[in-house]
Amino acid sequence: MDKSTLPGIVVGLSGILIGAILEGTKPGSLVMLPAFLIVIVGTLGTVMVSFPMGVVASLPKYFAIAAKAKHHNVNEVVETFVRLSDRARREGLLALEQEAAGLEPFASRGIQMVVDGTDPTLVREVLESDVDSMRERHKHGSAVFEAMGGYSPTMGIIGTVMGLVHVLENLANPDELGHLIAAAFIATLYGVMFANCIFLPMGTKLKIKSAEEVHHKELIVEGVLAVQAGDNPRMVRDKLEAFLPPKLRSGAGDAAKGGASGGAQQAAA
Repeated sequence: MDKSTLPGIVVGLSGILIGAILEGTKPGSLVMLPAFLIVIVGTLGTVMVSFPMGVVASLPKYFAIAAKAKHHNVNEVVETFVRLSDRARREGLLALEQEAAGLEPFASRGIQMVVDGTDPTLVREVLESDVDSMRERHKHGSAVFEAMGGYSPTMGIIGTVMGLVHVLENLANPDELGHLIAAAFIATLYGVMFANCIFLPMGTKLKIKSAEEVHHKELIVEGVLAVQAGDNPRMVRDKLEAFLPPKLRSGAGDAAKGGASGGAQQAAA
């Protein structure tokens, strides 16, 4: 599981609950089924109007994607293509057909096109079209949660207005007005809380995960093209490591050691 998604939701909701209790609010007074139904069911209905049913039905899947950890080992991708380039230069591109079967599907597809002698421009177009298609699919997940984050507070206001109408109907009973008014505003609390603790953060998390996967596949595209171009392994490494943050590049550890060693020598001098 992702180390921040579900714990973050728990921390956010717990902070609100504990803060309310410290202010003297009774926990039971925050639980109100009618307000919950107005916000959640109302938000779900507006999302159904806004998005195709297939997207709405995929909400549990999108939630699972956001809550599940998926690590992209970019250094392993670099090392894989350095190895492939070395073998291609020694044995020819046809020797990579055996290697393709052991790669992840996207990389395997690219290497197979290279082995088949596909024009480099077409290889890039096909792989980048695949990446663009994936990016568009991913937009649905973040968009639906962001929409829920926009609709949820509005549903809360609707619930509050409905509660205040009930308050006005009971003006003849002053003893009940305080309770009724407090209950009316629970819907607004639910709407704003769900939007800012769950829906909008989930949309942001899905955007981040999509960007990470796009970056991973763009790295593979460049690796495939570098192998096809016959670049030497050192050049392939330099090309691909340009996509990585400095701390993940192969020379980062040596540079850090060199800097520390140089500093020690200067201090000794």
